[in-house]
Amino acid sequence: MYNKNKNTNQDTEIVRVRLPRNGELLGLVVMLTGGSRLQVDCTDGKTRMCRIPGKFRRDIWVRANDYVIVKPWPIQADERGDIIWRYTKLQADWLKKKGHLKNL
Repeated sequence: MYNKNKNTNQDTEIVRVRLPRNGELLGLVVMLTGGSRLQVDCTDGKTRMCRIPGKFRRDIWVRANDYVIVKPWPIQADERGDIIWRYTKLQADWLKKKGHLKNL
């Protein structure tokens, strides 16, 4: 019998997940503070006040407990940064399984 549902494999593996590059950090969103600003716990152990830059503001919808990539600012790098990527739930599960989120 022919199965019309082509996506029958429930254990689909995500092949490509964007990982942090030069100077970027993984982070967990702790709290939304308003005005496209968020508090993020980063993998280096610091909590940063991050913002969503203008060109991503309408494309990225971030909630509390989302995993993101943070780009620290050149000035006040320990306190502030920009959010440049948000992971989906499946991508975050893959990161946990591969051990990238040990420090969070």
